[in-house]
Amino acid sequence: MEIYLMWISAFILTLILTILFTVIFTKIKGNLFEDIRGGIPRGVGIAPFLVMLLFFPAPYNYLIAVIGITAFIDDIIGRRNLNSYIEIGQFFRGIGILIVMIMGYVLMGPIAILVALMVQILNIADMQPGTACMTVIIMSIVSFTILAILHSPVYYIPVLLLAITLGYVSQDYSGYIMMGEIGNHSFGVALGICFALVSAALTKVIAPQAFYPVEFIIMLILFLITALIIAYLRKDTLNYYISNYLHIENPTFGDYVMDVLTGGGLGDLLRKLVLGNAQIKTENSFLKSLGARRLLYNPIRYRKVPKSSQSLSRSGISDD
Repeated sequence: MEIYLMWISAFILTLILTILFTVIFTKIKGNLFEDIRGGIPRGVGIAPFLVMLLFFPAPYNYLIAVIGITAFIDDIIGRRNLNSYIEIGQFFRGIGILIVMIMGYVLMGPIAILVALMVQILNIADMQPGTACMTVIIMSIVSFTILAILHSPVYYIPVLLLAITLGYVSQDYSGYIMMGEIGNHSFGVALGICFALVSAALTKVIAPQAFYPVEFIIMLILFLITALIIAYLRKDTLNYYISNYLHIENPTFGDYVMDVLTGGGLGDLLRKLVLGNAQIKTENSFLKSLGARRLLYNPIRYRKVPKSSQSLSRSGISDD
């Protein structure tokens, strides 16, 4: 298939499937339908996920398949506890992340760790309508630009991801649908794959003699830039969330970035396992500016968002 036809087909198919699954999940309800603002279908991210499986080249689509399937299990099961520390859905997502790391390591080396961890920051981005999609759009364009300048033959992959995102974004940006874990996890790994391609192409030009270390550093820079963009796009809602839910006074931009990097259920679980019940206070102004208060925030037990505030969670005020 011609590249241009591939991009157009991916856009149109994503658009059609998004409408189709919006209707289906609205009728099915259950855990695939959030009972807020009159009801919003959840897990509609299965539409771009399926298109990624179809159009992304092998073996990259295998990584997307693993994370998407394990994430969709989470969407279907909902918030049910496996034990006092972890939910069933979190467990399956964690397994998916580990599999992506292992499979990815075989395919692309150490940067597979960061490819898998893109799941975390896109998951936090998805707490506000349109933010995850806007982030993918921005960084897909950046990835394409770099690969095009370097005359890399894989330049078409970021454009493919851009086309898929554009086919999905309109209703998500308006808050009429939710992509669910399957959506933000799939977008996370897909964008991570684009970053891996950029990192490899740049490293071959600037430092082929130290390929893996330099490639990892470039990938880490792209990873952190993405977190910065998400923190900026969500700065207002993150300020409200951190101030009113975590009771961190006058949060800094560093706190926003740290929430993107370590927030949500996965971050809380890791803090709980490492810190136990310890509460560490940070008074140093420099460390505060870097987000140390958010990094070390350790909930004694998992936060429960009041039912009356459920409508706020989709606006980015609560983390999951």
